[in-house]
Amino acid sequence: MSEDFSFSKFADNDFYKKQNENLVDLADLTNDTTVIDLACATGGVTKIIAKKMTGAKQSIIFAIDHSSSALKIAKQDLNSIKTAAIKFIQSQVENVADSVKENVDAVFFCNAIHYINDKDSLIDNISKTLKPGGKLAFNTSFYEGSHPSDSLLFYKKWMFKAAKILKKNYGMFPKKENKVESRIHLTPEEYQEILERQGFVLQKQNVARVMVPISGWLDISEFKDFIEGAMPGVPLKEASLALQTAVKETFRDLAIETVPRNWLEIVAVKK
Repeated sequence: MSEDFSFSKFADNDFYKKQNENLVDLADLTNDTTVIDLACATGGVTKIIAKKMTGAKQSIIFAIDHSSSALKIAKQDLNSIKTAAIKFIQSQVENVADSVKENVDAVFFCNAIHYINDKDSLIDNISKTLKPGGKLAFNTSFYEGSHPSDSLLFYKKWMFKAAKILKKNYGMFPKKENKVESRIHLTPEEYQEILERQGFVLQKQNVARVMVPISGWLDISEFKDFIEGAMPGVPLKEASLALQTAVKETFRDLAIETVPRNWLEIVAVKK
């Protein structure tokens, strides 16, 4: 079991890569495009974008992330990319307009918009980086509607089992008083309202039903943000092990091979 508790292991799942590929396809990039990949982390989405682009002299990707260690990995992994020039920038996503001085054709923000509390301010900042007619494309599996009704029994059993295992094996309990206030999950309609307030026109909106195998649930159980949300106040290692043991038992008890999750995909155009 890895103990760095980063998102990278989950991000390496094929179903997760496929969702990001779908978003890039949905945005319908043209050649000779200048693009920003916000919260690029170790470069998974940056690589997908680069593969869709041709003409190294004209195509530029600004890969932005707050983590210097993630950017270092991305630089090493993407060193052989020749389809586009990639410029790595260490910055908070909320400061994108200050980080990239030129106007670009498209901004991608994959699986992270739910972390941002002030989404109006973020999208206003993104708008400042886009040319008129430029595209903002983002996706998220943390929105109002992400849990299909046929997945609710799985979540209930999983969390119940994880709490029992945590108590039995480690003598620990989640501490509700340590729980970070849940981020407000928006509906697709609320996302559209924000976009329209900030001068965008919704071009495409899609909800993808994704069948997540046990590997996805095991890997998300090694991600710090998920662990802290599910098991507040518990040391990461013990909480992660309890979640992983519980998810294996839940899959076995329910005799299932996958659990559905909805992914919201949006492409909007700046007026």
